[in-house]
Amino acid sequence: MAPSGLAILIGAGPNTGTGIARILSSPSHGNLAVALLARRPDSIASSISTIRSANPTAILEAFPTDTSKASLEQAFRDIKSHTSFAGLKLNMAIYSIKHSTKKPFLEETREDFEESLETYVGGAFTFAQESVKRMFEDHGGKGLAEGGEKKGTLIFTGTLGALRCSAQFAAYGAGRASVRQLAQTLAREMSEKGVHVVHAIANGGIADEDGEDQKTGKKMSADAVGETYLWLHGQKPCLWTHELDMRPACEKF
Repeated sequence: MAPSGLAILIGAGPNTGTGIARILSSPSHGNLAVALLARRPDSIASSISTIRSANPTAILEAFPTDTSKASLEQAFRDIKSHTSFAGLKLNMAIYSIKHSTKKPFLEETREDFEESLETYVGGAFTFAQESVKRMFEDHGGKGLAEGGEKKGTLIFTGTLGALRCSAQFAAYGAGRASVRQLAQTLAREMSEKGVHVVHAIANGGIADEDGEDQKTGKKMSADAVGETYLWLHGQKPCLWTHELDMRPACEKF
């Protein structure tokens, strides 16, 4: 079965990223071709191997990149020119990287603080901008009121740190909160233009398995995150979720 479109996922790690990509690429779920982005090529290769063991026909391609402007822009150019994705429109873009720093405030330096913001918030900015430009290019520029179609879904995987933060997490909290506000302003600007923007708060552990921890509500299933993201993408303009809180049943909050 030919893929119905393209998804771009940055943060293609062995847990959350693998589960999301497996659901999005599955013919019985998303049936999307998926471009997987991560810093480490071996991490992407492991994800692709795991997914293809269950779905040998999945269209998955690796694009090693960090979150710097030049690297992300090159990755998007490479995705656009890749033969595996020829003729496919971008339907989903997911920013799901892990980035955490913990340090006593008086030991934090201005340089480390700014580097953390550049890595996480700067990366989110460039990823979002490149994704939205590609969606407009693929689906046209007409807004919903002008008869235009839904262009696609842009999802940021956040954490509880975007809402409240613990001691010694100054850079982490500032970054997570900033990306939440970035998602909010994008939703307010882009919704009427047909881009569905979501900030998903992942509160609790996520594992790429369906074991006892999942059955007893101690950890989230990575596949369940992927199913939730696909459900969000399927929402019609009459009802779009902007922010939701994902947690396993027994997670304290």
